[in-house]
Amino acid sequence: MDITIRQARPDEYEAIGEITAQAYLGDGLLDFGESDAYLGELRDVAKRAAAAEVFVAVGDGRVLGAVTFVPAGGPMADIARPGEAEIRMLAVAGEARGRGAGEALVRACVERARATPGCVRMVLSTQRSMHAAHRLYERLGFTRTPDRDWNPLPELDIALLTYELTL
Repeated sequence: MDITIRQARPDEYEAIGEITAQAYLGDGLLDFGESDAYLGELRDVAKRAAAAEVFVAVGDGRVLGAVTFVPAGGPMADIARPGEAEIRMLAVAGEARGRGAGEALVRACVERARATPGCVRMVLSTQRSMHAAHRLYERLGFTRTPDRDWNPLPELDIALLTYELTL
């Protein structure tokens, strides 16, 4: 399958939001199912696109997945420090997994970061259970940074693992 990576268009935001929400729900990354407040954030692609860059993977005429690229100093950054860009909300539709869309999206973010003056590192957070994603990140040269692991919701046990790639 040929996969094209490009900036997401507003007419794709709804599909991207649903793919992202369903990926998080399907992977058990949200504890409360459809009532989880974070689902609104995952579905609000227009909000993300206004504060960061949203890349989409398209193949066979449909949206396969998307990722949010947060440039250094961007308001959507969770863990990025000065000189670092961040990958957020990487999601691939269930039927498109294992076909290279996720890897192509991560590579697009790395290329975008390398093209950003003053950006020296790409960082990301991931859940412990996302083993396929961990393998992808490591295959692309990312390394674990346990000293940066964090928990966005201290009342829940969802500590996030962190990775970095020096550009």
